Amino acid sequence: MLLIFVTCFSFILFFRYSLPIKPLPPWASEMRLLSFYFWKDFSILFPFAKIFNNTLFSIMSPKPAKKHINYYALSASKNTESGTIIEGMPVLDLPNLALECILEKLQPSGLCNMACVCTYLKDICLSDHLWESHMKKRWGGIIGHAAYKEWHLYVSTKKESNYFLDGGKKRGLLMGYLCKLWPTYHDDNKKMQISFQPSVDSIVSCYRALETGKFWFPAQVFNRENGHVGFMLSCYDADLSYDSHTDTFQARYPPHGRRAAAIETGVSWDRLRGPPVDTAPHDLHVSDCLNDLRPKDHIEIQWRRNKQFPYGWWYGVVGHLETCDGNNSYCHCHESDTVVLEFNQYTPGSRWRHTIINRKYHHEEGNEADGFYGGIRKLYHKDEISAWQQFWPTEILE
Repeated sequence: MLLIFVTCFSFILFFRYSLPIKPLPPWASEMRLLSFYFWKDFSILFPFAKIFNNTLFSIMSPKPAKKHINYYALSASKNTESGTIIEGMPVLDLPNLALECILEKLQPSGLCNMACVCTYLKDICLSDHLWESHMKKRWGGIIGHAAYKEWHLYVSTKKESNYFLDGGKKRGLLMGYLCKLWPTYHDDNKKMQISFQPSVDSIVSCYRALETGKFWFPAQVFNRENGHVGFMLSCYDADLSYDSHTDTFQARYPPHGRRAAAIETGVSWDRLRGPPVDTAPHDLHVSDCLNDLRPKDHIEIQWRRNKQFPYGWWYGVVGHLETCDGNNSYCHCHESDTVVLEFNQYTPGSRWRHTIINRKYHHEEGNEADGFYGGIRKLYHKDEISAWQQFWPTEILE
C-alpha cells in the first residue's frame, strides 16, 4: 500500500511541475477530462484509487470563481457586496408547457446550447416538434417529397455503416464513442456543431446534414449554368449541396446524352425551388390541366433537345389562335382542341416563339430540330408566376 502511494505521489509531482517539450495535441485536454471519470468509477472497485482520485481532482480542477451565478434561474439579478445573487424559479422546475414555449423562441444554435445542459433538456431540445418550424422556415421552400425520400435512403445507408460511431473517423474509434458520453457545443463562426449524435432519423439530424453540406438533395435550379442564354426562363433538376461559407449551393446536373454531369457553384437561394411534381427528369409528366387552358394562362412545359437529354421546365403563356382577334367577348379559343403556347422571351419570328399542341391527344411532340415538348403544368398561384418573371431577360432573345 505504501509503495503504491509513493508511486502515485511521485507521478502527481511530475505531472504538476514538469514542462512538456512539445505542445500537446488538441485531444489531450479531452483525455485528461475523461481520466477523471475513469478514476472515479475505478475507485469503486479499488479503495486505494480513491485517494489518488481525490488528489488528482484537487490538482487539476480549476479554482472556483469568486462570484457564483445560477444560470438556471429566470429573473433579474441584483448585486451585493458578497457577489451576484439571482432570484427566481429554476428552469428545470418550470411546467413542461412553459418550458417548451421558451425553447420554441430559441434559434437552432440556442437549442443546441440548451441540449448540452443535461439529459432532460437534451431530449426536449432535440425533439422533432421543436425543429419542425426551423426546418420549414429554413429549408421548406426547396425541400420537396423527392428530397425527403432521398433522406430516408441516406439514413438507412448510414445505419448500415454504423452511423453512431461516425465521430471516430478523425480522433479514433474510442474517442469518437466517448465524446457521445460528455456532449459539448462549439460555436465556430455561428455555425451549428453538436459533438454528440442525435437520433439519425430525427429532424435535427436532417437539419444538420443540410447545413453542413454532407447531404446532397434533389431540387430544381432556375436559369442553370449561371444564366447561360440557352437556359433563360428554364428550370432543371439537379442534386444540391449547401456551402455555409458562401451561403450558396453547388449544383450537379444530370448528364446530357454522352456529356458528363455539369457542376455549377455559387447558386443562390432565389434560384432554387422544390420540385412541384414527382416526375423524374427523363419521364413525361402526365398533364391534368389541358381542358382548363385559356388564353393568358401562365404555364410551364417540359422540353428537351433530344430524347437522350432529361427534361427541363420552361415558362410560357397560352396564346390566341390565328383565327381569333383576341377580343375576350368573342374569343372561343378555349373550345378548340388546338392550344397555342407562346414564349415571349424570344423575338417574333423565332422558331422558339410559339408551339401548338392538341388538347385531347397531347403527348410528347416535336422533332430533332426544334426539340421535344412534353407535359404541361398550369400555374395557378401568383407566387409561382412571380418566381418565373423575376428572371425575365433584360433583352429579347433571338
